[in-house]
Amino acid sequence: MKLDQVKAIITGWASGLGLATAQRLVAAGGKVTLLDVQDAAGNAAAGALGKAARYRACDVTSESAVDTVVREAAEWMGGLNLAVSCAGVATPGKLLGRDGPLSSAAFQRVLAINTTGTFHVDRAAAALMQNNEPDADGERGLLIHTASVAAYAGQIGQVAYATSKAAVVGMVLPLARELARFGIRVVGIAPGLFGTPMMAGLPQEAQDSLAKQVPFPPRLGRSEEYADLVAAICTHHMLNGTTIRLDGAIRMAPR
Repeated sequence: MKLDQVKAIITGWASGLGLATAQRLVAAGGKVTLLDVQDAAGNAAAGALGKAARYRACDVTSESAVDTVVREAAEWMGGLNLAVSCAGVATPGKLLGRDGPLSSAAFQRVLAINTTGTFHVDRAAAALMQNNEPDADGERGLLIHTASVAAYAGQIGQVAYATSKAAVVGMVLPLARELARFGIRVVGIAPGLFGTPMMAGLPQEAQDSLAKQVPFPPRLGRSEEYADLVAAICTHHMLNGTTIRLDGAIRMAPR
């Protein structure tokens, strides 16, 4: 997939990893439709990106909303061949916290956004991609999941988040196998500690402490590095059915 031919939807794009990915693709000549629930930030970012970008409000937990917005995006862009799922929350919560056991509602909310939201995007996007004209390799589309190192080594207080991201990883291979007959690839990215707005909410001392835990390079990841990996995945057809750790070799401690 050539970057100047990309027609992408990106969820959770109003800031952080999603926004950096949108900027990278537009700079390479692609078109993007950006989906989020942050209208002010979304419209501002789309305006800054120019005519090749568009913002649409969309709650990824709603199957019907995702179906509608994805169809509208494909019509506006003249097709759809890339879906990048970045929407997610990392709400902490211990199974047995100070206020008692973690509620099922709190657990389900994280899964609804991180896991079911990714599934909603996959199904809506793949339904359209299957009808694309194949390229020379027979490719018709690409689905990219955003997981986390928590999928492999969740910390105390991350039971919901780690579960949701482990499920996002678990979806990659079966979907890649199923969608191979349509020429649709599925790849996951598992970022480590990145300097996203979520991380920026921590005190600087805490951010510096976390950065020192990364073996190399000993710093927080940059959103542009995630975006660069998305671009690389687009252009390498043999990357399929796997989740790539983008983490500087960090292995998270229990807390």
